[in-house]
Amino acid sequence: MSELHRITADLKVCGGRPCLRGTRVRVKDVLDLLAAGTSRDLILADYPYLEDGDITAALEYASQQVDHPVTLAA
Repeated sequence: MSELHRITADLKVCGGRPCLRGTRVRVKDVLDLLAAGTSRDLILADYPYLEDGDITAALEYASQQVDHPVTLAA
């Protein structure tokens, strides 16, 4: 089941960047933490107002953003 319903964007919050459930936690913030090797459990401990589904939503959102053809110059 998709978790994308957890992603919100509002010009008044973080300049319209994608955030999690209206908070000021940007999708990019969660992705950066995951890329740095931070576990889901530690992210949830540091941001107690987030839920596991929010992390899944961030990953799902990122996955959709990179799902397009790329043409490389020869």
